[in-house]
Amino acid sequence: MSTPALAGPGRHAVYTGRVTNWPMVVLSAALLAPLLILGSAGGGDWSGVAVPLLVAAAGLLLNLLTVTSVRTAAGPNGVSVRYGVLGWPRLHYRIEEIADAEVVDLPGWYVVYGFWWTPRRTCCTLRSGPTLRLTLRTGRTVTVTVPDPGAAVAAIREARPA
Repeated sequence: MSTPALAGPGRHAVYTGRVTNWPMVVLSAALLAPLLILGSAGGGDWSGVAVPLLVAAAGLLLNLLTVTSVRTAAGPNGVSVRYGVLGWPRLHYRIEEIADAEVVDLPGWYVVYGFWWTPRRTCCTLRSGPTLRLTLRTGRTVTVTVPDPGAAVAAIREARPA
């Protein structure tokens, strides 16, 4: 779902979009069931499996709440990205920080599903195909899956000061 707002006199377009990785949501939910079965298989004695099960369940829940969807807004205030159901973690890049915005085509073998951070780049990719890539003035790149990366790029370029 994406919503490019129309610009009027003295106004800039604002792009908003949300992408959800439904296969990851289903997989996470499907993996939770065997964890519960393994925990109850001990005949009620949870002492040997409690800690590993709790760690695995917490990891699955954290995955489900954070990296299964991305909400993005782009416009005169820059680009903001919110992850998952809770909208955390959040990223915001002011329009002055963005040197370039482009649409890149991510091949399936390149996609690292979820949120990844390194000193030179941030990636939040949930699928392959056309994706929004920002190059910041610091040289850092930010790659975000959005429903319509072309509309997001257009909103960013229109919002830049002349």
